[in-house]
Amino acid sequence: MTDPIRVMVVDDHPMWRTGVARDLAEAGYEVVATTGEGRQAVRIAGATRPDVVVLDLQLPDVSGVEVIHGLRAALPEVKVLMLSASGEQQSVLDAVKAGATGYLVKSAAPDEFLAAVGRAAAGEAVFTPGLAGLVLGEYRRLAAAPAPAAPELTERETEVLRLVAKGLSYKQIAERLGVSHRTVQNHVQNTLGKLQLHNRVELTRYAIEQGLD
Repeated sequence: MTDPIRVMVVDDHPMWRTGVARDLAEAGYEVVATTGEGRQAVRIAGATRPDVVVLDLQLPDVSGVEVIHGLRAALPEVKVLMLSASGEQQSVLDAVKAGATGYLVKSAAPDEFLAAVGRAAAGEAVFTPGLAGLVLGEYRRLAAAPAPAAPELTERETEVLRLVAKGLSYKQIAERLGVSHRTVQNHVQNTLGKLQLHNRVELTRYAIEQGLD
């Protein structure tokens, strides 16, 4: 017997959240958590490890796109199924680019939604009819567009970036490279500027994505 699919429901409307959770449980899914706040959702996901997160786009504390980034950072394998009142094109594309597996509007039929959760868990891209063509068209457009040139980092900046990704402090990096703490800070600031990133967390994520860790 296979384990039930573990689902977390994130929506700031209590009645809707409760109803969705009940429908999922009755359909045989294991609802491991429900919450109405994005930041809390990311924290809870790390502890409850859902297979699928059913996520509303509009949350009171942070945007759904930010929550997707947080969920994917905490649980890289998690599937995020957006369930939103908005079918606006930009909202759909923003969610998909952030890593959402699928996107349904809240007017979807209950059986369509329940089937979509199972399909999302299996790794399928699931979209409300009409939105799939939009997403496919955007991917084709991006695939045809020339890739932006990667920013050129110096050999030392790349070396510092690699050590940042390994979790070393600026002091440890300075000692390892035989330079001053200030020099390391300058390299990091220059690298942030070139990559258009804002902080050490984003820098670490970039380094890992580039295989520099």
